[in-house]
Amino acid sequence: MSIKTIQSLVSDAMTEIKTIDVDEAYQMVENKNCNLIDIRESNELENTGSVEGANHIPRGMLEVYLDPNSPIFQNGQIDQNKEFVLFCAGGVRSALAVKSLKDMGYQKVSHIDGGFGSIASSKFKII
Repeated sequence: MSIKTIQSLVSDAMTEIKTIDVDEAYQMVENKNCNLIDIRESNELENTGSVEGANHIPRGMLEVYLDPNSPIFQNGQIDQNKEFVLFCAGGVRSALAVKSLKDMGYQKVSHIDGGFGSIASSKFKII
């Protein structure tokens, strides 16, 4: 049995997922066409800041929180009809997370190339 490397997992995921650049993501947020989701861990947000308007769902809880029966949908925090745009620190976790959401049946899901590193030097406001 061969164990896949993280590079192999990400490479496989990249063939199946949608990647957008930070400017496209910014336009989608400005036009209120997406759910911007920060999947970094809480300590990462404490150390580097949060992105204004982003929902924080740590990677480890993503599938639980984005179960259609979860309270996050019931209280209207997330709009299932809008695209889900995910980001992490650099793009590895978000690529795998988008693949996982596609496996759950989500169609409109993408991630930001370069993650928070790209966001921090863009038009997005860090708070």
